[in-house]
Amino acid sequence: MRFDEILTNDDLLDALYDMHFDECTPIQELAIPPVLGGRDLLAVAQTGTGKTAAYLLPVIERLVNDNYPQDCVNCVVMAPTRELAQQIDRQLQGFSYFMPVTGMAIYGGTDGNTYEQQRKGLKMGADIVIATPGRLLAHLSMGYVDLSKVSFFILDEADRMLDMGFIDDIMQIVGHLPKERQTLLFSATMPPKIQQLSKQILNNPAEVKIAVSKPADKIKQGAYVCYETQKLPILERIFKVTPPRKVIIFSSSKLKVKELAKSLKKWNLKVGEMHSDLEQNAREEVMLQFKAGHINVVVATDILSRGIDIDNIETVINYDVPREAEDYVHRIGRTARADRDGSAYTFISEKERGRFKTIERLLEKEVEKLEVPEEFGEVPDYKVTERSKGKWSRGKGNGSFHRGTHRRGHRRQKDNKEQGGKSKTSGSSPQNGGGVAGDA
Repeated sequence: MRFDEILTNDDLLDALYDMHFDECTPIQELAIPPVLGGRDLLAVAQTGTGKTAAYLLPVIERLVNDNYPQDCVNCVVMAPTRELAQQIDRQLQGFSYFMPVTGMAIYGGTDGNTYEQQRKGLKMGADIVIATPGRLLAHLSMGYVDLSKVSFFILDEADRMLDMGFIDDIMQIVGHLPKERQTLLFSATMPPKIQQLSKQILNNPAEVKIAVSKPADKIKQGAYVCYETQKLPILERIFKVTPPRKVIIFSSSKLKVKELAKSLKKWNLKVGEMHSDLEQNAREEVMLQFKAGHINVVVATDILSRGIDIDNIETVINYDVPREAEDYVHRIGRTARADRDGSAYTFISEKERGRFKTIERLLEKEVEKLEVPEEFGEVPDYKVTERSKGKWSRGKGNGSFHRGTHRRGHRRQKDNKEQGGKSKTSGSSPQNGGGVAGDA
């Protein structure tokens, strides 16, 4: 469906034309009509499906076509991170370029001058305020923010906000809003806590659910089943074979991110780290350095798995298996963007096997298990039908690892007997340097 089939404002359509937005994505096609019709909305769609336009476009059209009050806040968009708030604000500026719609991004980690600009903007009123929960509450507590005339309240990445502990902040903000409003809730997943929240703040919502899409076909996926103590040596071996050029490593906690970044710096790699303990300006600087190529490796928590648009990331490494299967799709979706190739590799410790099997069920396929170097010792059994066998060896001319047919230990002999004496090897291990280099 084309945008001119569901939107009517010529100025908005001109902006979309200039931005080369012609065809609706599935979430846009299903979400825009009920929002234009004034209904609350519960939408489940992962990052990268076009959900920002799915709520901004109909709200912009209604703000311009209908008689909404001026010099006040008409719409509040909540986002979990500063980076996502900035990205939404940029899209708003593009969509409303030819229209008298004002917007403002409100987030923490700024200096006193920026805070003062935010304060003045909120007092004067902006059509659309895009805010992180904590910073908006800080302004509300000062008594100069009036949300009593808000007509649209939008929660973007609601599941991530709840994971980050923002539920109380969100409910406090809801307390400042009028009961007669239109509320839109967007989430990548639908856990029980999101269902509970939707019942609290939505009124007879339309429901739109876009199934979690599978990772792009161009992403070469592989996994190493290993003990926790083997993860760092495996990573070191990968980077020694082919030095990384643009890699994101995801870890499960802030503490692990800090420890891993410290270890990588000892290998003389250009490393940045991203987690919620960093000041916002420091996080922004890391991303700028990463985009410019001054940093080759970023070690991050899931704060970087959504809302970040960088097209030329070669490889994603899951140092820890994500807790939610959908987060695996979000993480590895950072690579193979803009129709490029990319690699994604996961380290699976003995305690993480169950979580990774859940991921494979979501993917509806088994991710190739790659061989841990023999000198690192025995590894946990993944208990899959067919295991990768062999050892790491130098590739031909490009420093990559390939799986051979070398067998070691009693387990290998047992595997042979169970397969009727037949050995099976398929594919190769991480091409382009174990998934680190390559034109991804």
